[in-house]
Amino acid sequence: MEPALATPADLWNAALFPPSSCPRLVVKIGSALLVDPAGSVRRGWLEGIAADIAARARAGQQVIVVSSGAIALGARRLGLPKGGRASLEDAQAAAATGQIALSQVWAEVLGASGLVAAQMLVTLDDLEERRRYLNAAATLDRLLGLAVVPILNENDSVATEEIRFGDNDRLAARVAQAAGAQGVVLLSDIDGLYDRNPALPGAVHIPRVERIDPAIEAMADRGSASGMGSGGMVSKIAAARIANAAGAQLAIASGRIDRPLSTPARHTLFAAEKAAPARKAWLAGGLTAKGMIHVDAGAVEALRAGKSLLAAGATRIEGRFSRGDLVAVIAPDGMGVARGLIEYGDQDAARIAGTRREDHAERLGYAPRAALVHRNHMALL
Repeated sequence: MEPALATPADLWNAALFPPSSCPRLVVKIGSALLVDPAGSVRRGWLEGIAADIAARARAGQQVIVVSSGAIALGARRLGLPKGGRASLEDAQAAAATGQIALSQVWAEVLGASGLVAAQMLVTLDDLEERRRYLNAAATLDRLLGLAVVPILNENDSVATEEIRFGDNDRLAARVAQAAGAQGVVLLSDIDGLYDRNPALPGAVHIPRVERIDPAIEAMADRGSASGMGSGGMVSKIAAARIANAAGAQLAIASGRIDRPLSTPARHTLFAAEKAAPARKAWLAGGLTAKGMIHVDAGAVEALRAGKSLLAAGATRIEGRFSRGDLVAVIAPDGMGVARGLIEYGDQDAARIAGTRREDHAERLGYAPRAALVHRNHMALL
């Protein structure tokens, strides 16, 4: 008797984030998967990805792609050393040249599968500044509603070291947050998180992470195995934290197989708890805090109990910021405990740090506000 053919239901039961439980999915593809060492597009592999996306679209899933590869493609065309990353200027020139080739190949492979592609290039500020973030979210929503596959990448042709994501892992997580996606797949040259560098003897694969804590972060290897991309396991764990805060599950999976979006394979899943409200998820996922408020253990306990951050719990103020800027709240062990919008500029915050509210008017010369960071404008990490 011949074996039974797999049904669509079998396919989705085996695949990551099936359409039935994940209406919107973000797929990030690393440079080493899309571009071979010689700097050419791995077109056959990419056609398989397009076929997988088309199958998911027919099953009712909306897919967003965050695609690396522009710098690698542009560097080959321009003959630049070190894959186009020898200098910021080289990276910008390579990105400008490679992005047009990257968007063309995506349009071709998706078009061959009956799908329309759209290009969106974003900078850090597009997702960090609240109004621009909402504009990007609206554009994504409209494109998906039109059955278009958005292809996103960081706009490396204009980004600088000070205003860039620096890796597409965190960009993918931020895009998932903006789009209200339920799942994120980071396709990489590694099949997930290990308890140490997987090249070391005895390395153990971690199939599921329920909570990202210091022990999980300590497992991260900072390198990019291919040398072609800019991410590593550190950036992937940071991406998982952002996605999970927005209620999205995130998986790190190997793209070193054909049809990785429909072929069962080993991976690491970072499980999400209940999603935070949209504004608090945006705060938690912020990458560009203007300052840091160091606090004592009592303040940490109060914050985790749902309280606002009072000046009495602050031990040190770092950075230059104005009222309404995003700041990070740092626990005594150096770990981030929260992010929020500060109620004072840095100089006034320093004047009242560690003091009780009844002393604030004299120190400030005006009536004090209720808190350094109010709980309504803060997200715990």
